[in-house]
Amino acid sequence: MQSTYLTHARVVLADRVLENSAVLIDGGHIVAIEPDGAQADREIDLQGQTLMPGLIDLHCDAIEKEAEPRSRVLFPLDFAVAQVDRRNAAAGITTPYHALSFANNEWGVRNNQTAAQVVRTVRAFRHHSLVDNRVHCRYEVTDETSVDVLRALMDEGAVDLLSVMDHSPGQGQFKTLESYLQYMMGNHAMSREQAEEAAQSKARAKDGAVARVEALLSQAHALGIPTASHDDDSIQRIATMRNLGVAMSEFPITLDTARAAVSCGLPTILGAPNVLRGQSQSGSMRAIDAIRAGVASCLCSDYQPSTLIAAAFAVAAQTDLDLPRAIALVTLNPAAACGLSDRGRIAVGLRADLVAVAQVGAQPLISHTWSAGRLVFSTHYPPVREHEGRAGEPQSLAA
Repeated sequence: MQSTYLTHARVVLADRVLENSAVLIDGGHIVAIEPDGAQADREIDLQGQTLMPGLIDLHCDAIEKEAEPRSRVLFPLDFAVAQVDRRNAAAGITTPYHALSFANNEWGVRNNQTAAQVVRTVRAFRHHSLVDNRVHCRYEVTDETSVDVLRALMDEGAVDLLSVMDHSPGQGQFKTLESYLQYMMGNHAMSREQAEEAAQSKARAKDGAVARVEALLSQAHALGIPTASHDDDSIQRIATMRNLGVAMSEFPITLDTARAAVSCGLPTILGAPNVLRGQSQSGSMRAIDAIRAGVASCLCSDYQPSTLIAAAFAVAAQTDLDLPRAIALVTLNPAAACGLSDRGRIAVGLRADLVAVAQVGAQPLISHTWSAGRLVFSTHYPPVREHEGRAGEPQSLAA
């Protein structure tokens, strides 16, 4: 692997920003910051662009849309995995956790057998991939049939993150039965009768959910797999999840819930689309409010990889977080939450997972992505004009 010298960059470290600086990478690692008179096989002049760690995305189900772009229209899974790998490289996400739901035969790709095939396809593709593709398996607690499937996948070493979720109407994401029905009809092309039957089926399947969750979490813990809960909607639920050994809280519904999670040591994960849109799609709290309150640990792209970099810079513009702390929401903090000590910041000896960010009009856009020192994405934008500013300067992206 060739050594690469990145020069004239605005380098975002964990605690400060270095102007007009340089980074030397070799053998897949960062070997020097601001080296004096460095020699390398290749030099790239970043012309003032922002150089930061590669993004770490703990939850994104965009892979499902690649596999099933329309309801009940399935593409070849190896094709889908290759395409989402390319999307992540272009989005600057060097460590994506592809979120796959195990919810029996609810719809399309979200059934046990298809989801398991996608997991195995991701694993098989890792030797060819541009970025470090990982798998986040989401267990729907009302599904008793997927327990054995998930157990097998964990034993195979195919699961990198396990979360537990309950999409029953009347709690969590779906606060009313009608909100659940509208979602199932709109997103999954169900008739109202089919959606009502799905809701009734979930209610019937709640028996035994706690025992199933305990069994899966116990196996995950024994194998060293990080765990998370999903759509926590009360302080009591946070306490329950914490007692079960869950290590993260995804998409807490309210500020009080997020505060409870952080106070008992659970990092929180909120959606980057929520930041950009200025609101939750399901009527839960605004992510920007949680960030301002100091109870947001990480951002994830949720369903749209391109939102992650935009949301990080929006946070720097709309809150009192400086650029390093805003960038930590999508780099250092997710790495810490999942125990990835070899990435998430620019430091000597760590993996050379890096991205360069150009300011294009009001948009911070990825121009280069390096994954373990390998350039996996590169494009060119016109030079920044003086009046346009640069990435990290205040931009109004959402209210």
